[in-house]
Amino acid sequence: MSEHFAYWGYILAWKIVRLLPERGAYSLADRVADLLYGRNGKGVERLRSNFRRVHPELDANALEFLTNAGMRSYLRYWCDTFRFPSWSNSRLLNTTICENENFLRDPIAAKRGCIVALPHAGNWDHAGAYFCATGIPLTTVAEHLKPEKLFRKFLQYRNDIGMEVLDLDSRSIAVLAQRLRAGKLVALVADRDLSKNGIPVDFFGEAARMPGGPALLAIQTGADLITAFVKYEPSGIRIIFGDPVTVPKDGTTAEKAAVMTQVIASRFEREIFSHTVDWHMLQRIWVDKNG
Repeated sequence: MSEHFAYWGYILAWKIVRLLPERGAYSLADRVADLLYGRNGKGVERLRSNFRRVHPELDANALEFLTNAGMRSYLRYWCDTFRFPSWSNSRLLNTTICENENFLRDPIAAKRGCIVALPHAGNWDHAGAYFCATGIPLTTVAEHLKPEKLFRKFLQYRNDIGMEVLDLDSRSIAVLAQRLRAGKLVALVADRDLSKNGIPVDFFGEAARMPGGPALLAIQTGADLITAFVKYEPSGIRIIFGDPVTVPKDGTTAEKAAVMTQVIASRFEREIFSHTVDWHMLQRIWVDKNG
């Protein structure tokens, strides 16, 4: 029953938010964010806990302000998602700013393939749609959500943007490797391990695990591995690319992947520290009992 209500709740939001005037829709998103913050559910508690790890120097009032702002950024993402199908191509392009875009476009032009590892920040669907619209379609993976109808709805949403979305299972790595060897773009959200077999990293001075897929794919295929961080701007998004992560010359595949994944974690750390409110992490990250 709860899955049924969840599905129809999303469907209604998808329809209603698109019909509202833009200013009213985003104002409503802010009010919903403030309401959720005030209710202090598990997701808000986790967001606050994660932000505390990022900024242990903040006093209680500053941490609460940051958490509330983080919920507003998170609801902005959902408002974007519900309204995105109505956006024109020109609006999509004009609301995207890129830094160091050549780190992505150069390996694609050279047919080497490119893997982009990024955290749950800003609007990564907007970023993916931008590259699809500019002639670089991408392949990604998605966690299988329940109910099935809702998962299929999000799958169709991303397919309509131009993305190829694979179900996250044992076969997805082989398909991703195939796309990379064909010189394509693969984008992977990589700040949270869903397999429980992730690679240990130091993240803000504490132990965490992150998926090893980006590093392993780079080692196996020779594709460039770069990082990206998506942050919100007043009228859109800014995508900040990092330069290619070097594959170590020595060591086993597992040892190389560990070194590369730590580089990714450290880059995420730097951007998350600077743009914390746009890190939409309402789930567990660290491996200790409070993680």
